[in-house]
Amino acid sequence: MDFTGTLRTILNRKGSAVSSISPDATVYEAVARMAEEDIGALAVLENHRLIGIFSERDYARKVILLGRASRDTTVREAMTHPAITVPPEESVEDCMRLMIHRRNRHVLVVDRGELCGIVSIGDLVNSIISAQAATIDHLTSYIAGGYPG
Repeated sequence: MDFTGTLRTILNRKGSAVSSISPDATVYEAVARMAEEDIGALAVLENHRLIGIFSERDYARKVILLGRASRDTTVREAMTHPAITVPPEESVEDCMRLMIHRRNRHVLVVDRGELCGIVSIGDLVNSIISAQAATIDHLTSYIAGGYPG
């Protein structure tokens, strides 16, 4: 199935703001920030350079399951690095395939070396649902004879 659209289209719709954290912050600080912003992942930046990503999954697997204390563990110790990055021209379909294959729920969008957004699997699913709804509307109009010629 061909899912039209690119990650740039998704970022234009949802915005390109990316929440980030220092690798030297504690995991507790990272989890508190994610809860406050109601997000599932943070870009990890050191000197304005992307070095990884910290997600709820990292917290569960690299802190809780290992019996570590979130106030004593740094983001650097628990983050995923290197982070999976994709260009904004990446198709929704190819990005979804990558995320499914790599079992990631978030990817960072990087344009010419600059972090320009983050896309979640939910963003991709919403984009696909919207595209399918538009197609159904067009087909319904066409069948009903109201499709412009």
